Amino acid sequence: MSKDVLSRAQRGDGPAFRELVEPYRRELHLHCYRVLGSLQDAEDIVQETLLAAWRGLSGFEERASLRAWLYRIATNRCLNALRDRGRRPQEVPSMAEPPKPTRMGEPMWLDPYPDVLLEGVADSAPGPEARYESREAVGLAFAAALQHLPPRQRAALVLREVLGFRTSEVADMLETSEASVKGTLQRARATLDERRPAGSRERAPLPGSARERELIGRFAAAVEQGDTAAMISLLTDEAWLTMPPQPYEYQGGEAIARFIARERGGRRGANLRLVPTRANGQPAFGCYLPDPHAPIARAYGMLVLTLDEDRVSAITWFGERSLFAYFGLPRALPE
Repeated sequence: MSKDVLSRAQRGDGPAFRELVEPYRRELHLHCYRVLGSLQDAEDIVQETLLAAWRGLSGFEERASLRAWLYRIATNRCLNALRDRGRRPQEVPSMAEPPKPTRMGEPMWLDPYPDVLLEGVADSAPGPEARYESREAVGLAFAAALQHLPPRQRAALVLREVLGFRTSEVADMLETSEASVKGTLQRARATLDERRPAGSRERAPLPGSARERELIGRFAAAVEQGDTAAMISLLTDEAWLTMPPQPYEYQGGEAIARFIARERGGRRGANLRLVPTRANGQPAFGCYLPDPHAPIARAYGMLVLTLDEDRVSAITWFGERSLFAYFGLPRALPE
């Protein structure tokens, strides 16, 4: 950070301020997403953070790095947003009566994260105190597990063990003691270890590899052809189908096939068209449903796949159509 640029920004020079903060914008967005689980909320909090930084920069005394100072602002804005969200419980969208699920989970508000926004962020080296590798820490399973932690545990774990800030820095950001941070982290680790699937991330084919392309190509062909049996044959025995924020969860080929049959019946047997993309470092698809009254296929939902060796170990379905814009996907395709 140039002293001259900082000095000019503190005197109200807009271009100098943008030069100071722009290198941190994307990583702040990913941080806010991890804590909040929402793309739109993350965007809003980053804007609030930069506005607060602009207003408060004259009082920045460099006792911490500019990066740590920005993370402190962003983290506390996230905690405020979660507190406000807790006061106004969100209603899970209604859903036609599904087949009996394997289990009922807790409603979880989570969006997939576009890989295009990870460029220059996911591959950056975390601090020396980080516990989780970059690839794991952007994964959908990790993001989902975080949402089950209380807000302050979530924030502390991301700051300390994903980003690698020192315990003293995390204590300063959260305005608490180092002993409190250590206790918070201990509880957060125990919950996270229970929630995360063991080992599948390490066994997944490398992103973009021939193994990955072959598997997801077969999966997409099965879905587009309406061949449920072929799709189920690509799943691991213990595969899960989940649909945040819906609480219904299905495990195993038989249960997943029952759900797919009901869902396909709801769209009168029409087959989906799939457009490949990537989310959370994983293969994903924008799914489109043919319009019976026009020669187009309309945005219908998004699928994110979790891979384990040469099989699919999890299918996560997101029915929110507004997500398509974040992935650069159109709302309709010509038929």
